Amino acid sequence: MPLALYGHPFSSYTQKALIALYENDLPFEFRCIDADHPEHAQEWLRRWPMAKFPMLLDGTRAILETSIIIEYLQLTHPGPVRLLPADPMAALDVRFLDRFFDLHVMSPVQSAVSAVLTGDPDQREYFHARAREVLERSYAWLEAHLSEGSQWAAGAPFSLADCAAGPGLFYADWTHPISPAFPRVRAYRARLLGRPSFARAVEEARPYRHLFPLGAPDRD
Repeated sequence: MPLALYGHPFSSYTQKALIALYENDLPFEFRCIDADHPEHAQEWLRRWPMAKFPMLLDGTRAILETSIIIEYLQLTHPGPVRLLPADPMAALDVRFLDRFFDLHVMSPVQSAVSAVLTGDPDQREYFHARAREVLERSYAWLEAHLSEGSQWAAGAPFSLADCAAGPGLFYADWTHPISPAFPRVRAYRARLLGRPSFARAVEEARPYRHLFPLGAPDRD
C-alpha cells in the first residue's frame, strides 16, 4: 500500500512534510483535507482527534507530527537525500534548528493568523504586534547563526531543519517582512524558495493564497 499524506497544500506543516517526500521522490497519495473531500477529514479525525495535520499513513500505521514524520520516512523509506545526519551530535544540532523554526518562527505567525480569525480587532493587533516582536528577535538570532557562505541552516547538506525553515520563513516574511538589516536571512529564504522540493510545494499552494488572513503580498 502506498504512503498517504493527509493535509492541505497551504498548510505550513503539510508543506514541511511534502518537502521531505519530494526530496527523495517518494511515491505517495495526497489526501487533501477540505470541503470537497469530507471522507479524508473523517478518516483523519478518526485516527487523530487532536485535529492537527499533516498525518502520514503507511499501511495501517498513522504517523503524526511533521518532525516525526520526516524521521520516520528516513528510517523506513530512505532515499538518496538524508535529512538527519548519521552522527548523533550533528543530528542534535539539526533537531534543535528544526525546533527553532517551528517554535520561534512558525508559532508566532500562527498566533497572529489565529487572532485574525477570531474577528476581534484588539486580538488581531495584540498578536500581530507580538508576532512582529518575536520574529524580529528570531531573525536577529538566525542572522548571527548563519555563517558567511553557509548554504543551509545546519551548514551542509540540506536537512530536516531546512524542511522546517522553508514554510516558516515563507509565511513569517509575509507576516513581518525580513528587513535588509538581515541579509543572510533574506538570502537563505531565497535559497529555500529555489530548492525544487520547496518550490513545488509553494506552487501547489499558490491557488489558496487568498486564504491568508493577514493578506498575501504580491510576490514569491
